Amino acid sequence: MAWLYLAAAIATEVGGTVALRYTDGFTRPLPSAFVIAAYVASIWFMALSLKGLEISLVYAVWAGIGTAAIAVIGMTALGEPVNALKIGSIALVIGGVVGLNLAGAN
Repeated sequence: MAWLYLAAAIATEVGGTVALRYTDGFTRPLPSAFVIAAYVASIWFMALSLKGLEISLVYAVWAGIGTAAIAVIGMTALGEPVNALKIGSIALVIGGVVGLNLAGAN
């Protein structure tokens, strides 16, 4: 169940981060309220995941997968430029998360 909570934490954080683009500096109430609600939900789900997982693992996965997801969404859906350095950097972030996960298994 802890992994499902962590997946929900990542999904809500990514949704909130994408919505930040539409807040116009928090001057638009509806997107702004969505961002705040999504971030509150993300932290809540992350806290629930900590009942069954180590904090170092939870934070690494949450931050790493969230970062990689936002980068991919930016490049595929929001028209941000794609280049080899970005792709390689995303691979390094994911590799780091996998490494921390494997290290925690020992």
